[in-house]
Amino acid sequence: MQTPEADAVIDPAIDESQAHQRAPQPSTRRPWHPFIVLTAAVLLPGAGQVLNRMPTRALIMVFFMLLLGFLTLQLAAPERSFVGRHAGGIFVYAIAVLDAYAVARYRWESFRQRSRAMGA
Repeated sequence: MQTPEADAVIDPAIDESQAHQRAPQPSTRRPWHPFIVLTAAVLLPGAGQVLNRMPTRALIMVFFMLLLGFLTLQLAAPERSFVGRHAGGIFVYAIAVLDAYAVARYRWESFRQRSRAMGA
């Protein structure tokens, strides 16, 4: 039985210092302030997720917003208010706003902690 080290192919052209240099570094890009993300998410559905660099999540939120808004429009009684007829879409819109703010706040605080740790 062979050990995993015996199975590994070692390239003599690459030493340890070069391998370490190619390792991915954590992103030090400053994130958007959470209040800017919150404002964008309130004004335009999915914009908060896009600012948080999560465009796929934004598309999913907008898709379900439209889907559930249309579904409740079809199933709700005609005498219901606008909010009652579009409650499913409004619900997903509220969740999208809260999600965008929560992610932005988490990234903002973790960036601040990393900045303080590197500066100290």
